[in-house]
Amino acid sequence: MDKYILERDGQLDFYKVFLPRVNPALDIDEILADNNDGVINGNLLEFKLHVTDLNAVLFQCIKYLSALRVKGKPVPANILIIDVNAATLWLYRSAPYLSDIEKLYFGGASKDNSGFIGCNAETVLHFDKPLDVESIVTLLKECNYTKIHIDENCIVGWAMSFYKAVPMARKEDFLGDDTGKHKTIGEIRKPVHFERYIYPYTGQTNVKFNYLMDKLNDTLQKKNLGAFYTHKLYAEKSLELVRAAIACVPTGNDYIILDRCAGTGNLEAGLTDEELSHCVVSTVEYYEYKVLQELLGAKVRHIIPPIEMTDTFNAGLVSGADALSKEYIENPVIKQYIANPQCTIILFENPPYAETTSAEHQRQGQSKKSSTWKQSYVVTEMKKEVKGTASNDLGNVFIWSGFKYYLRQPTDSYIVYSPVKYWKAQHLIDRKFVKGFAYNRRHFHTNIDACIMCAYWQNIADSRKEIEIAAYDIDDNTGTLVSCGLLPVKQVFTTYSKIYYDKRPIPDEQRTGILAGLNGLEKVGGKQRNKPATAPDIMGYMVAHSSGFDNPDLDSSLLIAARYDGNGFFLRKDNYLEKLPMFCASRYITYNRAWTERARIMKSADGADRYNADVASGKLAQFLLKCLLFTCTEMQNHMRTFTGSDGRFYRDELCLDGTNGKTIALRDIKGLIPGDREKAILNQWETVLQWAKKAENYSPSLTYGVYQIYAELDTSHVDETTGNTIWDNVELHTALAGLKTLVKDYYNSEIVPVLFEYEFIK
Repeated sequence: MDKYILERDGQLDFYKVFLPRVNPALDIDEILADNNDGVINGNLLEFKLHVTDLNAVLFQCIKYLSALRVKGKPVPANILIIDVNAATLWLYRSAPYLSDIEKLYFGGASKDNSGFIGCNAETVLHFDKPLDVESIVTLLKECNYTKIHIDENCIVGWAMSFYKAVPMARKEDFLGDDTGKHKTIGEIRKPVHFERYIYPYTGQTNVKFNYLMDKLNDTLQKKNLGAFYTHKLYAEKSLELVRAAIACVPTGNDYIILDRCAGTGNLEAGLTDEELSHCVVSTVEYYEYKVLQELLGAKVRHIIPPIEMTDTFNAGLVSGADALSKEYIENPVIKQYIANPQCTIILFENPPYAETTSAEHQRQGQSKKSSTWKQSYVVTEMKKEVKGTASNDLGNVFIWSGFKYYLRQPTDSYIVYSPVKYWKAQHLIDRKFVKGFAYNRRHFHTNIDACIMCAYWQNIADSRKEIEIAAYDIDDNTGTLVSCGLLPVKQVFTTYSKIYYDKRPIPDEQRTGILAGLNGLEKVGGKQRNKPATAPDIMGYMVAHSSGFDNPDLDSSLLIAARYDGNGFFLRKDNYLEKLPMFCASRYITYNRAWTERARIMKSADGADRYNADVASGKLAQFLLKCLLFTCTEMQNHMRTFTGSDGRFYRDELCLDGTNGKTIALRDIKGLIPGDREKAILNQWETVLQWAKKAENYSPSLTYGVYQIYAELDTSHVDETTGNTIWDNVELHTALAGLKTLVKDYYNSEIVPVLFEYEFIK
């Protein structure tokens, strides 16, 4: 009879028995960190209830080793296949299967493995034999690895592993070669830290990694330089705009196509030799510059600098290639064309995007160091003419300087990749829009679904407030462009804070109370940039900050007390209903996650006059109550009921729990004329509240909103045997999930159309 019914039980028993003999400090979570059955030292383990086909299991293990290689993790020398019921272990060495390990596999590793033919196992060991058990312990202590070859499929993983292992290392330390004037031999060519894991890379140059060069920078350099990789299909599509601009070159004129941030030249890769002969390109990163020279040096008109000199290498960057420097703007190679009225200038760029105040920089104490571009000549000049935060975006600096220093005539043009906010919300330029495309940011070496606009601007003044761009995604399976229709882009002019925020002054005597954190509870310690306030007419604090949706859960919140970092206003009982559409609008991207929406749709107060008039007339009375229903059942409403450190009892009035008397929301929701959707939500809320009251830690003295129920009563634990999450109150968890589904449908059908109508979102 079988000892085990569940494979995991046998696996855990194996670890409980052998780990104390191998290394008691080993952590099972770390052993299982790579979605396989475990890696211990130089051993990959694969457990089965019954092994029926050793070759099939072996092939599954090879797929796991392939995944480790791609991640930049050492490939164990030993493969241990274990039948937990037969108490048998087969030992294979991974080295004979290196060619298979260095292939890519897609889909589940346990699928489609029949038909593989491997060698016989080197050793077969049995748990019930003492000598074999000792042999297993000895195997598990082995720290031997099979060396792999570096290629384009795994180099990014190994780069990240290298920068993690050597925190102060730079790109040259990993990728350096002996070509050019600066000869640093990097880790991939002469392994030191990874000598046990990789063979030296023998490629003379780094051209093989052309499209990955931005991903091979060390972590901080990525942030400093920004990302400006462009997918090949998008680059090819944008050539339609370049060729339209070339067609506008006056008869008899010369023209140049200038790209100040060309990287390795993937934007230009699809240009004809004739078109390339008009290109002037540069890149500030040294190893990209070397690849750019190799790929395009003989085809383009100019590369800046034209040849590598002994002083070209400058701490990983290229001297003279910083497009934000005065030296670059005054570069005589470029200036000769700017000064020539018989030459048309076409800028064609995907400017870098850098966030040098990111958490990564903060953690490494590099924030100030990595913001040096903000002290550049171009940024200094830009701030003299552009007010506000637009100059904080590296991409905006490129766009502004493009029009400022390079475009002079009506037939000059700029084809540029960037999120639409520079035109839509920041009004950085007022030039003529000719044509443009919308692309999915996910295909630009990021993990974000968002809209990137590639726009063709002609150097002619234009005051239009709406444009239309054709959207294209990329099908990863077919490797083709997919049309997603036409998307309108409308400018926004007014923020919520200017028009809709309640700015009534608060007397000093009311400046008491507590501050709240994002989780709705009292904020204790840390930086606190706001002042509290309590008064009979104050019921909470709303944040509906920023025009965009880059950080929707940070930029929108409803709290019982003033948020510790401000950016909001106190919600008052006499006008709170008319303020709720701001909160509703701030949730748009949560319920509309398509890439075409994020970074294209933004918040505005442009319809304030119409909205205020219709509120005053009573026309929007039912809509405001619908907003109230949504607000009371939306998870981002983090108002909670609790007693603060000041001794005050803070009660959530924006919820539908009448257990301890009517809340303000319950009082006002009576005016809502319920349809089927409203009735469904209200009924589901009653179900949620019913099960919440049965939770072990429910407190009858509190007034609960949806979020407080979720955070305090919808508890769970992890099953030690299976590792699965077990909900302590299954009925409550189910009811909350059902409410969330209803709320999403209600929001998009009943709330969103009106938000667009009154330009809360546009």
